[in-house]
Amino acid sequence: MLYRKMPKTGDELSILGFGCMRLPMNGGAIDEPRAIDQIRGAIDQGVNYVDTAWPYHGGESETLLGKALKDGYRDKVKVATKLPTWLIDTRQDMDRYLNAQLEKLGTDHIDYYLVHALEGVSWDRLEALGVGGFLDQAKRDGRIVNAGFSFHGLGEDFARIVDGYPWEFCQIQYNYLDKQFQAGLEGLEYAASKGLGVVVMEPLRGGNLGLPTPPPAVAAIWNEAPVRRTPVEWALRWVWNHPGVTVLLSGMNEEAHIVENLAVADVAHAGSLSAREMDLVDRAGRTYKELMQVGCTGCGYCMPCPAGVQIPKCFDFFNKMHMFGNEDEARFMYTAFGSGMTGSGQPGFASQCVACGECLEKCPQHIAIPDELARVAAEMEGPDFQQRVEVIKGHFKSGLE
Repeated sequence: MLYRKMPKTGDELSILGFGCMRLPMNGGAIDEPRAIDQIRGAIDQGVNYVDTAWPYHGGESETLLGKALKDGYRDKVKVATKLPTWLIDTRQDMDRYLNAQLEKLGTDHIDYYLVHALEGVSWDRLEALGVGGFLDQAKRDGRIVNAGFSFHGLGEDFARIVDGYPWEFCQIQYNYLDKQFQAGLEGLEYAASKGLGVVVMEPLRGGNLGLPTPPPAVAAIWNEAPVRRTPVEWALRWVWNHPGVTVLLSGMNEEAHIVENLAVADVAHAGSLSAREMDLVDRAGRTYKELMQVGCTGCGYCMPCPAGVQIPKCFDFFNKMHMFGNEDEARFMYTAFGSGMTGSGQPGFASQCVACGECLEKCPQHIAIPDELARVAAEMEGPDFQQRVEVIKGHFKSGLE
């Protein structure tokens, strides 16, 4: 495992952090034994930064992580979690949520505490409520050690948030598709120039950059490389190639994913990709942008939908149809998952959207979700859709009998 130093704290942090937003599931809930084994196994292999947040897994992620860090594992890691800004109405709320998080995590302090999902408007509101004083007090009394923020806003607001408080670190979305998105490269370099550690989220763009079989046009680009790498390794190494990145978060929920991520984290030094390799990644990024239709990362912040639409799944199958060109398979999967036969039992098709707009204020990617769902419905459903639903329901029912 390679380590990089958090500039203001001197902490030697594993370049690979364990993200607890997409833990393994079983029967609609976190598969606790498996998730705990995965987290502990990664720590045993050198990971020493674990990241969670109040809303992950419906509020259960922090509790699960607290269980995973028993038996001496808490002393081996730096724990990061986040103040749920959208639930904060008063200065007192900040203390209330932090104290509840300490209890859920089973610890008396949080090493890296983030103000969650900031953008310009939310920062102004939190600042007016006294978030700076709250962070100062929480540091003085030892409940938190280092203060940071995660960012999901417009690039023009990033620098003023960086300058608005003496943060130790920040967390941004960054990958080879998002070089100019949200904070982007300019924000990464600005934060690093101010001495902030930079934690990167969404290095695989919700998994899309790590699909084992990439779109043919992208695969052709990777095949030109003098050194063959998996799509996951290309994406992770590209992020770690930036010296300003301190930690990269990966939402690892398959044992094979963890093994691969750990292997890359053993060798991915900053500046280790050649100019030719960097050009290949740039070309792959341009090709993906030509193929992808909706910039959804699958974070699920838009959920639950009042109309029952499974928004991230709708966008995922829509994107995959355009990336891979297999319309029949994409429509089959969209219909199967959307019908509820493979999960909740309730339908979640794009056509159920009533354009209420509730999702718009929640989406960190600022996607025009109702408009995009209308596109999904038009392309993925069609006049024979209900007949297709019934056929697939019959297929799944017969398979369970």
